Amino acid sequence: MDHIIIKNYASPCGELLLGSLGSKLCMCDWTAGGRADATAERLGRLLDASVIEGTSAVIEHAADGLDEYFQGLRREFPLDILAAGTPFRKAVWQSIMSVPYGRCISYSQLAESIGRPSALRAVAAAAGANALSVVIPCHRIIGASGELTGYAGGLDAKRFLLRLEREAMEKGGRHA
Repeated sequence: MDHIIIKNYASPCGELLLGSLGSKLCMCDWTAGGRADATAERLGRLLDASVIEGTSAVIEHAADGLDEYFQGLRREFPLDILAAGTPFRKAVWQSIMSVPYGRCISYSQLAESIGRPSALRAVAAAAGANALSVVIPCHRIIGASGELTGYAGGLDAKRFLLRLEREAMEKGGRHA
């Protein structure tokens, strides 16, 4: 049986749990409310892997990238990721990854982007099931009227991430 290796990461807006399976990052999820524990269990079932604490080169590389992101120096994460989910969820997550740094789109625009404009609730649920927060930037998805809606890390974290990206754009942070 394979192992998902997990390690906590303290971000400026909340604790994340990073996880790797082999040479891929499979988890970057918020720990608030026990969410990351449930995500780790779900990933373990989906990937037929046990979950163990520790670290890996992938986790350390992800942590370095997150450090740079939170300093406003990184806009993308050149990581091999393993997004475990249904084909529908993977399509939603792939579309989320195309939302440019510092920009937002609505859930309805996200649904349209995958050719499923009537699947708004399913698209929102798929965004909520994202196990790779920040890396797959679901914080960039907002309500139709521009309001901030649900986010696994909480609305304060979502607000923080959007402000961080906006300020980095204004300062002209490097595009890495």
